Amino acid sequence: MALSPYKQLELEWKRLHALRGAVSLLRWDAAVMMPRASASGRGEQLAALETECHAVLTSPKVSRLIERAVAGQGSLEEWEIANLREMRRQRDHAIAMPVSLLNSLVRATAAAEAAWSEARQQNKFELFAPYLEEVVRLVRDKAALLGQARSLEPYDALVEEFSAGVSSEIIDALFKAYARRLPGLVRQVIEHQHAAPVMPLVGTFKARQQRALISEVLRAIGFPFDRGRIDEASHAFTEGIPGDIRITYCVSRQDPFIALLGALHEAGHALYDLGLPKDWLDQPVGQARGMALEESQSLLLEMILGRSRAFVRYLRPLLEKHFGVTGPEWSEDNLYRQLTRVRRSAIRVDADELTYPLHVMLRFDLERRMLAGTLAVRDLREAWNEGMRQRLDLVPASDADGVLQDAHWASGSFGYFPLYVVGGAIAAQLSEQMRRDLPQLDEQITAGDFSGLRAWLREAVHSQGARLPMAQLMESATGKPLGSTSALRYLERKYLETAA
Repeated sequence: MALSPYKQLELEWKRLHALRGAVSLLRWDAAVMMPRASASGRGEQLAALETECHAVLTSPKVSRLIERAVAGQGSLEEWEIANLREMRRQRDHAIAMPVSLLNSLVRATAAAEAAWSEARQQNKFELFAPYLEEVVRLVRDKAALLGQARSLEPYDALVEEFSAGVSSEIIDALFKAYARRLPGLVRQVIEHQHAAPVMPLVGTFKARQQRALISEVLRAIGFPFDRGRIDEASHAFTEGIPGDIRITYCVSRQDPFIALLGALHEAGHALYDLGLPKDWLDQPVGQARGMALEESQSLLLEMILGRSRAFVRYLRPLLEKHFGVTGPEWSEDNLYRQLTRVRRSAIRVDADELTYPLHVMLRFDLERRMLAGTLAVRDLREAWNEGMRQRLDLVPASDADGVLQDAHWASGSFGYFPLYVVGGAIAAQLSEQMRRDLPQLDEQITAGDFSGLRAWLREAVHSQGARLPMAQLMESATGKPLGSTSALRYLERKYLETAA
């Protein structure tokens, strides 16, 4: 019996899933294992695979099958209808992107990522600037084409590519609420915390000790080492597919929490991917519901869980076990004060929960200005430093701690940064509901039992894949639309209580 148009489409997307998995693992290898001088060849490999994916999505055959499947969707199940919706969205995006632009962008970002790594090591933005200029030029063309095809503003088209259902309207509403409350809250908490000094954690924490600690914590949280691995890299990220998840962390020998919290962040991505619906893993509907939801899972583990009193109670004996540390500075109270200390710092990934959105708001402003042509790349360092002075009252000591600290723009990921703040708001709203549903959650976490947390997230978010639009998923999980109320309530309660 001949396959229906819809079933033929499933086969096409199964092939796409395999190709995209290969792309993901090649990107992981480029960041973790690949010799630095191999970037050009890797760019060609990635371009070839991306071209093949693009050819599948834009083929007349796929378009014909989609139209026939849509005409007969009355006979499809709910998950199949949702899958067809996501297929159409991917096809529309691909058709809007000429293969020549796609290839140019893949090659340009491969070169830019290598240049970014070198420039960061040498602390010289000027080594990276020419490569970023080319990426910005190509992303500007991409945004215009996607916006025209999707009837969106160019920047919104880039955001929508990462997270369908998120728009500048949602982002601006969140940012306005944060801008009204956070600066005053940051000042208030810093003033109160100044009266309660924190004992510093003095020592040198070896990389192998940190890896052992991270491995034990991730195993307890549910990261499956038979289907994934962790590695040290210059920056933390997650790549791979649900059956082969790769996460990285970045070590500081002076601060034992940088690598651990970074690994928790990436574990949030990994657990989301590993919890996706097994019956749909090679189909669009079986993928994550956009990067805002992805980041919500990471920030929930890194910020809300990783900086909670319950987690500190669980963690304290593990610090003694792996680092051999004792003394009053390693007490539960002092560790909690360390993890909830609010500081105006230059580095986004090391920022506390209160100042983190201010870092993202700066990047949101700068990337929109670069794409609009009102900020030249050559002036980016000065604009960055001035923005940091205005928002956080500091100027980075170096390019590596300033304009070169993130890899997102090198990889062409414009429109991604604001999703961190959207993700934080989602995380707070999910966490608030989860605590209503799991009143014993803190006791479970203290005992090192993360099964309740993991099961709740899997049921409410992970297992849904991309079946529901983001707004509907939030209504289903929390009973209300996404807003800033839960996030600001969480921050005020936690940090004013800590400051008291």
